[in-house]
Formats: sequence, C-alpha cells, structure tokens
Amino acid sequence: MKICAIICEYNPFHNGHLYQLQEAKRRSGADALLCIMSGNFVQRGEAAIMDKYTRAKHAVLAGADAVVELPTVFATSNAELFAKGGIKLLSSIPAVTTLCFGAEKENKNAFLQAATLLNNEPKEVSDAIKALVKTGVSYAKARAIAYQDLLDNELINSPNNILGIEYTRALLAMQSGVEILPIQRVGGGYKENELQQEFSSATAIRSAIENGTPIDKQLPAFVEKDLPKRLCERLETLEKYALLSKNRADIAKTCDCTEGLENAVQKTAESGEPLVETLTSARYTASRIRRIALQNLLNIEENLIRDCLQSPLYLRVLAVKKERSDVLSALGESDYPIIARAHDENCLLGAAKRSFERDTFAEKTYSLLYPQKTNKNIFI
Repeated sequence: MKICAIICEYNPFHNGHLYQLQEAKRRSGADALLCIMSGNFVQRGEAAIMDKYTRAKHAVLAGADAVVELPTVFATSNAELFAKGGIKLLSSIPAVTTLCFGAEKENKNAFLQAATLLNNEPKEVSDAIKALVKTGVSYAKARAIAYQDLLDNELINSPNNILGIEYTRALLAMQSGVEILPIQRVGGGYKENELQQEFSSATAIRSAIENGTPIDKQLPAFVEKDLPKRLCERLETLEKYALLSKNRADIAKTCDCTEGLENAVQKTAESGEPLVETLTSARYTASRIRRIALQNLLNIEENLIRDCLQSPLYLRVLAVKKERSDVLSALGESDYPIIARAHDENCLLGAAKRSFERDTFAEKTYSLLYPQKTNKNIFI
C-alpha cells in the first residue's frame, strides 16, 4: 500500500482543502490519503472553531481515508516544531510515500533547494539574521531579509511556503525517502480576510463567522451544518488566569518565551489589557504571543516538546473510513502504538505519556470553551 499524507488543521475544512485532497489522490497515485491533523488547538495559538473529532469527520467525508492527531505539543508550536512533529509521525509509517502540502507555487525543486540551503545555513546569513534581530525585527522577517538574495522572495515570505520548506527540511534531516508534492493553492491567500467567490481562506471564513456574514458556497454542506454560531471568546480569560497563577520563571519555560517576555505577558495579564494587541510589535508577532499564552495555559514547556522530538510517540486515530480497515492495518506497521480506544494509552511511557496527558488536558480545556457534547466515534 502507498499512502499520501497531508499535515493539516482544517479550521474549518473548506473548498480549497477539498481541491487539495482530490488533487493529492490523483497526482500521487496513492492507495490512501492520511491526514495528520491538529487537535482542539491550532498553530496560530487559538482554539479550533470545531472540536477535533468533528473536523476529522469532515476530512473523511471529503475523501481522506484516516485522520490521526498531531500531538498538542507540536500543534501549538512555531512552524519549525509543528512541521518536525508532523514529519516525525508520518515517517514512522512505512506505507507513507508522499507528503502533499498547499503552496503558492508548485515548484518541487525550489522547496528542495531552499530546505537544503536552510539546513546548511551560510555563516554570513546567520550573522545577518542575528544582527537584524538585535534591531528589533522578528526572527521570521530577519530570516526573509537575510535570504532575499539567495531565495525567491515569495518562497520565504508566504506562510504556506514557509511550512512547506519546514516540512522539506525535516524530511531531509531525517534522510527520509518520502517525496514532497506541493500543490498550488486556489482562491484567497492564507491571510486574506475577504471572502472570495468560491475558494476563500480559512482566515476569511472564520472572520465571516465572527461577524455574522453569510458564507454560502464557501464550504462543503457537511461542514457548514456543523459550524458554531459564534467563535469562542473566553480563551484569553483562561490564559490570563494561568499567567497570574504561575511565577515568571515557570512562564519562561514556554517555547519562544525569551528576552524577558515572561515579564511582559504577566504584567499585561495583571493590567487587564488584551495580550495580543498590547504585546504585538515588529519584534514579536501576534501568533508568537498567542502561542506563548496558550502553551502556558496547557502546561506545555519547551523541554517537553524537545523530548517528544527525540522519543517514540503514538498515533491517535480520530477518524477512519469504515471500509478501509486496510489503512488501519498499514498504520499498525508504524513504530508507534495506535491509540484508538479507551485505555490504549496505558501502554505509553516517558515523553509519549506526558504528551498524551497534554492532549487530554487540552481536550478538557476545550470543553470549557465549547461545552457541547462531542461524538467520538472514529468510524465514519
């Protein structure tokens, strides 16, 4: 069996995602599609607008054969760690031969060249990045500037392309034989806030839901019927409580909470001012602030993330097509145990056990934000 994997969030699943799934199956020639999907919290440092089981169901109804959860420790991390976590899981499954991802351009060689260069970063580039960061520029922007004469500007600046490069870097670093399959995005860009005629970005769709704007024809019907009437507004309250309940040394253990940011985030929480609006700057992006606050709430420390990257983990199945027991059998060939039923997690040890505990805590925290009952039946 040959499996094509897609690392995703589906927040929510929209027409562009449907197009990618269809093209991934057609172009890869794979026997099955596997989605490695974020759980109840996503890489932007926000709560997903629907729970992970509902979003996994949508993926299967759209054509995926199985969905496994990207552990929360990775799903809520920066692009590099998000990508490394996803690649770690798919690389444990012998049947996975292809990784498909959305991109602004479909130039496979460009991604391979960029990833190779970044994995062997020239000293002058490293020095330039450090110098730019010292001036108050964010690391992502500093890296884009430092590489502007070596790489296509769009390749290093677009969020989707950046993730694609990080996936490719992780595959090369692991000396994996998995092939990359970039597929050009259709419709609105990643950060596009306005709805398009048919293919809008997830950002624009979430904004429309928040503003009560009709979103006809933007989503498959089976997704639209499950949409919440409004987005959650209570996450920051929980995050501020967590920031106030910890000492600053413990907050500083959160990934990317450097340069004294623990002082700023706790001081802002004490003041009652909004965290993101107050702390976002040229140096610190809104997503970085959100991730720090969220990982602090979920008790995810950088050391745990690093341990998980170096340790055996698990494949938590969120959904599988009823008639594809062969895909479950293929997942069973992984080096990692399958978690599909209650108490399967009892076999986990070390970092895997601690990671699963963070998944469980994230699920309980999410239920405070969206208290509706979740259907956890994995067979779709």
